[in-house]
Amino acid sequence: MVRQLTEIGNNYLRRCHAQVVRCGQAFRDWFQELRSPLVSQTRGVKLLREWLSPEQLTQYDATGYFHVIGSESGKRYRICHGTAMNIYEIDLAGNPRNGLCFVPNAPLVAGDVMLAQKIALETDERGALVVAKKFSPSASAFANTALSRQRVNRIG
Repeated sequence: MVRQLTEIGNNYLRRCHAQVVRCGQAFRDWFQELRSPLVSQTRGVKLLREWLSPEQLTQYDATGYFHVIGSESGKRYRICHGTAMNIYEIDLAGNPRNGLCFVPNAPLVAGDVMLAQKIALETDERGALVVAKKFSPSASAFANTALSRQRVNRIG
């Protein structure tokens, strides 16, 4: 009887141990996926897409950039896919007037940076402009949009 109970207990422990090992391996695999740059990029773009208006989403899908309206001045800004030097104040004809560069303090993927930039310009334009570094947009400022579009297609 004691032998039978011992064998039953040992079998139960073996099954539990195997299950714990499988769960541990699944958790480790899941955690490594989270740390993968491609997964992070994909999640960042997914979150950005969830926050874009229908118009902005259509524009982003077609061009790799989207426009936002400043919360205080009503100026139009183009946010191109990227993490730095990717914002342009644009005139009514869609031409770049000034380039702006402001980013969060933490290293983030492009989708997360662009979302932070969108929210900043749409809710606290003045605060964003205070910290932004200005640069002169080159004649090819928007020529890189095709490259941005290719990057977005690979990620999203």
